[in-house]
Amino acid sequence: MLQLALGGLLALAIAMGIGRFMYTPLLPFMEAGLGLSKSEAGLIASANYLGYMIGALLAASPFLPGSRRAWMLLGLAVSALTTAATGLVSDMWPMMSLRFFGGVASAFVLVFCSALVVTRLSMGGFARLTSLHFAGVGSGIVLSAVLVSILASFGVDWRQMWLVAGGVSLIALLLVSHLVRADATAPSGSGLVTGRAPPMLWILIVSYGLFGFGYVITATFVVSMVRSLEEVRSIEPIIWLVVGLAAAPSVWFWSIIARRMGLIAAYAVAFIVEAVTIAIGIFSPTITGLLVTAVGLGGTIVGITALGLMAAGDLSRRDPRLTMALMTASFGLGQVVGPTFGGVIADRTGSLALPSLIASAVLIIGALLVFWRLTVEHRQARRH
Repeated sequence: MLQLALGGLLALAIAMGIGRFMYTPLLPFMEAGLGLSKSEAGLIASANYLGYMIGALLAASPFLPGSRRAWMLLGLAVSALTTAATGLVSDMWPMMSLRFFGGVASAFVLVFCSALVVTRLSMGGFARLTSLHFAGVGSGIVLSAVLVSILASFGVDWRQMWLVAGGVSLIALLLVSHLVRADATAPSGSGLVTGRAPPMLWILIVSYGLFGFGYVITATFVVSMVRSLEEVRSIEPIIWLVVGLAAAPSVWFWSIIARRMGLIAAYAVAFIVEAVTIAIGIFSPTITGLLVTAVGLGGTIVGITALGLMAAGDLSRRDPRLTMALMTASFGLGQVVGPTFGGVIADRTGSLALPSLIASAVLIIGALLVFWRLTVEHRQARRH
């Protein structure tokens, strides 16, 4: 089972950490090389997130033939190829198209890999290894940051960086295919609905979309933000690395919090922590303030992702693939809006401060929504 969890970790590291988040540390190099405005950079990011949302909806279809493992490996292959191909184009539409299909592939990997790995771990009595699986996102962010830093130190340009990242992803695909073996006994289709979904599940789906919007503006532009401020520019090479280092153990950390206060309550608290740390970087754009933002961002995005998916799985009366797909689609919708919104507002105001503060406020709204529903359910339980 450890081998399975490690395979899941590697799959998420490649599809999410590189396939999705490689764009963040590479963005300053692309802005310099292509003369991208914040609006254009936001559109490219939104294309990826639109693909992510559509990919999640497709992954929920009960009519997809084949096994979860086959779709996961296909997603990894497409993610690797679109990552490499991004280094071969310069125009907006081809780049947006590649990022779109890369987003579809990332969603397929997250949905099918998570449904496969989490189900097998739970059936085998190794549910605690789920945190190792979800740590793949943070590990992938670390990998993308280290990869960009090393390549930049050798004077490699942004095009070659994308090509190298694609090559690394293809190698990882071979490893994942070895670690995550086919299992004929694992369910591959969508399960039957056994009852109406509880209200809290819908609250989780809505709040997960608010999370997608709330985190993505900072996650997309944090490296560019540091580069634009002369007094903190010295931490540009490490800011995304700090995000990844904080993200890698975050699922383990939030799992401990969840055992003490409950899964859903911990999920909402993580929203507040992320909102506050984002605001700190805006009100205090110093090295210390921005490092706090990086730690807070990394320390919550993967934790919220894992807690949200696990809580939704517990509440669902459906096949876990469908539940994870609905959550991921909601998340993707928030991400589609976020980068474009942030880029347009930043171009008009000359700063990322206002869109970041709005994103922080949206995270607070998401937390309040969850706490409201918890309060309602607590009162209902006391009456009975």
